[in-house]
Order: sequence, then structure tokens, then C-alpha cells
Amino acid sequence: MKKISLSAAFLLFVGLQLCFSQTNRVMNLFPEGTTLHGNISYQGDTLKKHLLDIYLPANATGKLPLVIWVHGGGWLSNDKYADMGYMKETIKELMNKGYALASIDYRFSTQATFPAQMLDCNAAISYLVDNAEKYGLATDRMALMGFSAGGHLASMVGLSNNNDVEEFYNPGTNRKFSFKAVVDFYGPADLTLFPGAIDSKSPEALLIGAAPLDRPDLAKVASPVSYVDEKDPPFLIIHGEKDDLVSPTQSHLLNSWLQVKGVPTELIVVKGAPHFGVEFDAPEIRTAVFSFLEKNLK
Repeated sequence: MKKISLSAAFLLFVGLQLCFSQTNRVMNLFPEGTTLHGNISYQGDTLKKHLLDIYLPANATGKLPLVIWVHGGGWLSNDKYADMGYMKETIKELMNKGYALASIDYRFSTQATFPAQMLDCNAAISYLVDNAEKYGLATDRMALMGFSAGGHLASMVGLSNNNDVEEFYNPGTNRKFSFKAVVDFYGPADLTLFPGAIDSKSPEALLIGAAPLDRPDLAKVASPVSYVDEKDPPFLIIHGEKDDLVSPTQSHLLNSWLQVKGVPTELIVVKGAPHFGVEFDAPEIRTAVFSFLEKNLK
């Protein structure tokens, strides 16, 4: 009986260790020799959603241009490994072409409403800037890349950066950073354009704490189009033609506002593509993405 109890206790201990360990489930997507600095707490607290990963190319030397990856999930699901699974070739090419990649987590809307997500994204970027020497990052060559809700946040961070919105930064954190480029994959641009904008239980309503059409003031503060001006970084916007979750209209609107303000921008509508998937990792899309990054970051 004693032996059984000891065995059970051992198995329980191992099980708990496995439960609490953070396993990187996408490392196999990266080229051999990639260096991972994983599960870094960018806020100095114990929140799982305040972690980031830094991936560096094999045998990296000097300061590397940095791409900051912001995952999607309706602001209420997924994590810093999300979207990588269907972007395998893009991930490999980032490493092979000598970019550093930082993937960040942020709090869900079910944990904290907007602007908590902006506070987290900017805090993560502040950490990267403050520790750039340690990881070999070129802070004068940073780009944002986001997917769906992450595209929204990447656009928000990139566009509001020169507006110095007090509510988007934690007190005492470094704000002295800017971006050379933003790659927005099918991110929302105006929260009032959603078909569910009157629904208090929609993802966009959960983000701001009210249905966007009931509180257009809150929706405006959380919409990227509100921050477009002539000083914004260049944009590459990519959207699926058949997207039934975030209408291509959203990306058309953001692209048009950027054009009106004279900001370099390009919109690619991927024929037949849904909201997300391998269509966005196709050779012609990768060519456009890396041409854009090399033009603006190298």
C-alpha cells in the first residue's frame, strides 16, 4: 500500500510539473539552430499573458531588424504561438533572412477591457527596447506584424505611436520607440463596421465593454482609423476576399485613410481566401511581405 501511495505521489508530481511547464509548441517550425529566449516576463509579474518569446536566427551577429508578432483570436483566445502554424514558410524565411522575431501575449478582453491590450503591447515593446543590447535587436528597425485581432492591435500600436496617448502606456515605461513598417493581416479598422456592432456579446463589444453602436465614443478610441495621420509608418495590408469574420471593407477603409494622409500603403486582397489559412503563406504573399520589410527595415 505504501509503494502504491509513493508511486501515485510521484506520478502526481510529474503531472503537475508538466502542467506548469510552458512548452513551446511551434519551435519545430523554425530552422535548425534558431535561438529561443522563451517565456520572458515583460511586466515583471506572474501573469501568463504578460510573456513574450524572442527568436533569433542561427549564428546571428550584430543588431538585427525586429519583427513583432501579435497573434489573433478575437481579443479573447489564443496565445503567442497562434497564427504561426499556417505561416510556416514565412516563419522560416524571417529567420533565414536575418530578422529577429518577438511574439507577444496580451490580456484577453475577458480579463480586462480595452485599453489593457494596448498597455500590454506597448509594455512588451518597451521591454524589447530596454533590453535590445542583451538580445542584439536594432530598435531603429522595428516592424509590427499582426493577424486579425492582432492586426488590429498592431495597427493601433503603429498608428497611435506618434500621438502619445497617455492611456496606452504604463506609467514609467519607455515610450521612446517608433516603427518603420506595419504588416496588417485582415485586422479590424473600425469597430462600428462589424455586423454585430449592436450586439453587447460580440467580440468587439467584449473588447470595449459595450456594443460599439451603443458607445461610439469607446469604439472610436479603439479603432485604428482614428489615429491615421501623415506621420504614420508605411503599411502593407493583406485581406482574404472571402473573409466572413472581418469584412475586406475594413482593410479597404484603412488603406484609403492612409492614402488620404499620404502614408505609403499597399492593400492586397487574396483571391478566394477566407479569414485565415495557408493562403496567406503562399509564395506571392511572402514575396510581397519580404519586399516590404526589406525596403523599410534593411
